[in-house]
Amino acid sequence: LKDAGLTPFLDQLGFHTVGYGCMTCVGNSGEIDPEVSRAITDNNLIAAAVLSGNRNFEARIHPQTAATYLASPPLVMAYALAGTVNIDFEQQPLQTTPDGQKVFLRDLWPDDAEVAKYVTQYVQPALFNQVYATMAEGTALWQSLEAPSAERFPWKSDSTYINPPPFFAPQAAASIKDAYCLLLLGDSVTTDHISPVSRIPPTSDAGKYLVASGVAPRDFNTYGARRG
Repeated sequence: LKDAGLTPFLDQLGFHTVGYGCMTCVGNSGEIDPEVSRAITDNNLIAAAVLSGNRNFEARIHPQTAATYLASPPLVMAYALAGTVNIDFEQQPLQTTPDGQKVFLRDLWPDDAEVAKYVTQYVQPALFNQVYATMAEGTALWQSLEAPSAERFPWKSDSTYINPPPFFAPQAAASIKDAYCLLLLGDSVTTDHISPVSRIPPTSDAGKYLVASGVAPRDFNTYGARRG
């Protein structure tokens, strides 16, 4: 994007490159505007999000966005410019210019030849070779981390991040009898509900545990980071 000269224009529209992968999931990229957040909660609204990703689970973009739709990156931007998912791109404009001109998706959408030109010119093998050549080394910050050199991990009993799970302790082999289903869930329940990766609310059970353990809310991190 930078080499193609697109970044400045994306920045002007509010589409900043701030992170990759999970950094943009489940609210990790930032909070919703407080006024909007209150409106969703107070009015029990089903807020919607559009993402270019691999899953459209409920709350995949933010815990307060229950409806999540998958689309291509340009369409994600189109919906953002429109400010709604309730739009017919063929009939309704994305926005109106200050002088009253209606701007439709078809006015912005590039043709295949233009896309191919940019891909051929700027998506080069050297970009990938450069990244993969040093990927195993990590960044300078990663290399500066202190890590134990012991053969086994030195567990800390007071750690709120990681402790040895009891079910990994040696146990005598035994036959499994009368086993039963632990959870029988409906279609709308996903792995994100069962094992969330989002930020930890102070009012949740996990948040209360961390507060009781002396951890400040600003240091909660996320469920994903704490469970590894």
